[in-house]
Amino acid sequence: MVTATNVDATAVNTVGWLSAADWTIVVPVYQRQYRWDIGGCEQLLADIRAVADLDDRHMHFIGSILSSASGEGPEAELVLIDGQQRTTTLMLLVAALHHTVRESDPALADELQRVLVHSHDQTRTKLRPHRAWASVFERVVLDLPLPPGEQRDSRFDDNYAFFRSQISLDEAAHIWRGLQKLEHVAITLGAGANAQQIFESLNSTGEPLRDHELIHNYVLMGLTHAEQREVESDYWQPIEQNTGEAIAEFWRQYLVMRTGREVTVVGGRGVYDAFRAEFPRLEFADLVTHAEEWRAFSRVYRVLLHPEEATDAVVARQLGYLSTFGSGMYPLVMRAYRDHELGAIGRDELIETLEMVQSLLARRSVVGTGTDRLVARLCRAREEGPEALVSAISRITPSDERIAVALKYSELPHAAYILGRIAGVDGATGLDLEHIFPLAPGDGWSGDGVREWSSYSDDEQNSHRALAKTIGNLTVLEEDLAVRAFDRSFPDKRALYARSAVSTTAELAGLPAWGTAAIAERSARLTDRFVEVWRRPGGPAIDDDGLTPILDAVRRRGWPAGWHREWSYVEYCGEHWEVPDVKYLFNRVFKRLWADARDAVVSYSARRGGPVYTAQSWNGQWDRLDDEHSLYMGWDSSYMLAAVQGVLEEAGLAPEVFVKYSYIGAAM
Repeated sequence: MVTATNVDATAVNTVGWLSAADWTIVVPVYQRQYRWDIGGCEQLLADIRAVADLDDRHMHFIGSILSSASGEGPEAELVLIDGQQRTTTLMLLVAALHHTVRESDPALADELQRVLVHSHDQTRTKLRPHRAWASVFERVVLDLPLPPGEQRDSRFDDNYAFFRSQISLDEAAHIWRGLQKLEHVAITLGAGANAQQIFESLNSTGEPLRDHELIHNYVLMGLTHAEQREVESDYWQPIEQNTGEAIAEFWRQYLVMRTGREVTVVGGRGVYDAFRAEFPRLEFADLVTHAEEWRAFSRVYRVLLHPEEATDAVVARQLGYLSTFGSGMYPLVMRAYRDHELGAIGRDELIETLEMVQSLLARRSVVGTGTDRLVARLCRAREEGPEALVSAISRITPSDERIAVALKYSELPHAAYILGRIAGVDGATGLDLEHIFPLAPGDGWSGDGVREWSSYSDDEQNSHRALAKTIGNLTVLEEDLAVRAFDRSFPDKRALYARSAVSTTAELAGLPAWGTAAIAERSARLTDRFVEVWRRPGGPAIDDDGLTPILDAVRRRGWPAGWHREWSYVEYCGEHWEVPDVKYLFNRVFKRLWADARDAVVSYSARRGGPVYTAQSWNGQWDRLDDEHSLYMGWDSSYMLAAVQGVLEEAGLAPEVFVKYSYIGAAM
C-alpha cells in the first residue's frame, strides 16, 4: 500500500476531538470573518435533533476539518485551514447548552466545559478566532459582562442567542446526545503538504470564496503564525481599510495595471487566477516587498474613490471629473498617480493624463462607442513612454467631425458634467438640468409667443422631440429658477434665464424665439466649446477604433473572387446603415440625396458627366430615380467611392458620414 507522508486524515468523533486535547484551535488571520447566519444554525440544530432520535448505530457526518499543528505543550496550536465556520458554530452551541445546564446539571456542565476551555486555564477558550473578534467571542463563550458603556453586536452574539432561545432545560440531554453523534474527518498537514492546493480542492463545492478572499488565503497560508500576523496587520488590514467594499475591484484593476492585460472574471475565479500567475512564488522576503506595493496602490485607490482626499486641489478636481465615467480607467490613473507620488512624473503631466483620459471617455460617450476593454492597451502604451500613450489614446478618441455629428443628433450623455464644464460652473451645487424645449410640452407651449404647440404640424413636433435631449436644447439652471421655468413657454423662460449666474444660460435671454433652427445654431456653438474643453490628443484623426471619415476611405479597384463584405456598417448623419460595400453605399447615398439634396446631385453630376443621366443610353445596370432620371450602376468600386465622396462634399454632408471596415476590408 502506498501511503501519504504529508497528510494525515482520520475519521473522529467531533465532540471527542474538541474536548480530548488541550491545544488551542487557532483561526488564522487569512480566514474570512465568521459568516454563519440564523438559517445555518437552525439547520445544524435540526440535524443534531434528528440524529439524537436515532439509535447508536447512526451518526451524523459534518464534513472535513483541515488543520496544521504547531508548537508543543501548553503552547500547542492547531491552525484551522478549513472548517472554522462549522467549528465556531459548534462552540457557540456548546456554550449555549453549557449556560443552560450549569446550575441544574453540574456533571453535564463539566463535560461541556472541557469542550470550551483549557483544563489548565479555564479563562482561555480552546477556539481563538481572528484576533479582531477574539475578545467578542470570549465574552460570549465565557458569559462575561460587557465593559460599561459598550454595546455588543456580532454574529457570535446573534447565533449564541438563537441557540439559547431554542434549547430548553428539558431538552438539554437530548441535544447533548445529538452533539456526541457528530463525526468529521480530521485532516492534519505535515510540513511538506501544499495547504493552498488542498484548501482549494476542499472548497471546490458549496459556497465559493470570493477572489479577494482566495488571494488573502494564498498570500498568508504558507507563513508562520507570527509572519501571518505581521503581514495581516501591516499590509492586509490597511489594504482593506483603503479599499472598503471595493476590495475585489481593486485587485482586478491593480492586476490590469500591472500586467497590461484584461482580467476576465469567469466563475468567480479570474482575478485570483491572474494573481497567482503574476505572483507564482511568495517567499516571505519577496512577499513583504510586493505587499508594500499593494499597500501603496491601495492608498492611491482610496484617493480615486474619494478624490477630496487628494492633497492637490487641482488634481482632486480632475479626479472628481473622472469619477463621472466610473472606474474603468482606474488602472491607468493608478499608475500615473503613483508615479507622481514617487516623483517620476510632474504635476502637469499627471493633470495632462487625466485630461486626455476624460477627453477619450467624454468623446466616446458622446458618439455612443463603448469604453470596455480599452484600459489594458493604454497601460501597455504608457509603459512605452508618454508619446506612446498619447498615440494610443489618439487612435481610439473620436474626431471633432464625429463629435459634431453626434452632438447635433444624439442625446447628450453626462449632461450636467459636460454643460457644467463648458459654462465654467462644474462642481457648483444647486444647479438642475433644464430642457429649454420641454420633453412633454403642453398644447399651449410656444417657442415665439405666437404659435402654440397644438398648431405645430406632425413633422414640426417630431423634429422638436428628436432634438429635445441634444446639447443645443439643454442648459443648467439654478434650482429655484428651474422649478419656475419647468414646462413654460420660451418667452416666459427668458426672464428667468436672464437672472441666472450661468453664462451659457443667461445668454438665452437674448434670443427672440426657440425652435429647431435655434437648437441647431446653439448646438454648433456649444460643439465648438466641447472640442476645446475635451481636446483630441495627438495628430490627425485616425478613428481606427472602427469608424473612418468617408473622405478618408480607401479607394480600391476591385475585390478578389468570393469576397463578400467591405464594411461592417456605415454611419450616415447619425443613422446606422447596414451596407456591405461601396456599390450598395453608392446606390443608397445617391437615392437619399436625390430626395434630400437634389440640387447637389444635379450639380455634381453635371460637372463630372454622371453618374445621373436623363436617359438610359447604353446597356448596363441602371436604377431609376424618377421618370426622367436614372443612376448608372456599372462603375468599378474606385469610381463609385470617388462619386460618393464628391456628391457628399457637394451637399455639405461629408463630415457627417463614416464607414467601419470589416475585418477583411481593413486587412486588404
